[in-house]
Amino acid sequence: MTGASTAPKTAMVLAAGLGTRMRPLTDAMPKALVPVAGRSLIDRVLDELVAAGVERAVVNVHYFADQMEAHLAARRDLEILISDERELLLDSGGGIQKARPLLGEDAFFVANIDSLWTDAHTPPLETLTRAWDPAAMDLLLLLVARGRGIGFEGPQGFLRDDAGRLTHSSSTEVVTPFANVGFGVMKPQILDQSPKSGAFSIVPVWHRLQAEGRLFGVPMEAFWMHVGDPAAREAAEARLR
Repeated sequence: MTGASTAPKTAMVLAAGLGTRMRPLTDAMPKALVPVAGRSLIDRVLDELVAAGVERAVVNVHYFADQMEAHLAARRDLEILISDERELLLDSGGGIQKARPLLGEDAFFVANIDSLWTDAHTPPLETLTRAWDPAAMDLLLLLVARGRGIGFEGPQGFLRDDAGRLTHSSSTEVVTPFANVGFGVMKPQILDQSPKSGAFSIVPVWHRLQAEGRLFGVPMEAFWMHVGDPAAREAAEARLR
């Protein structure tokens, strides 16, 4: 039912954010172009997607958008399409909704640009695609267990049942054992009930799918590095080197 035969060939890369926590590194460049151990965040993410079989990536741009477009134009190993958010930053849900004409109607990877990993015996995106079952799932998130990463901050995270179904929690009363790595596989149709334009978060969509039993997650075995600020970047560089 699951496996590489269902692996998406398209990805949505969320790269439009302001990167305010990464200042002063982002005073003159977008967060996606911040180097970590000699390679930019965006290139590290695209490298993982290419290794997973992705042939086309849609990248949204807003902050220092011209720098992003010039940088991405140099890549030749996959087709890159730009979703232009110069006029308005659209948040996670709105950014994907705007890009839907470029993404097509088949399931695709979603990727944040500030998540890296190391010590992976099985590539995390292979773990994700092996678990993807479109008959049962509308969204499958890649997870990391608490204690297996840098940057698992605050109480927000996920509970997971034996079948892999997720419950999202922001409660300070609940210790959530898993965090969202920032990668997943999703069907574009999950946004059919969302606003057709404008900024909105993907989190309410998670909650609707959770209620429908269609939100799933799979833990990766790798060590996660959330590169959210300069200190986390330094920690990630030390681990990668």
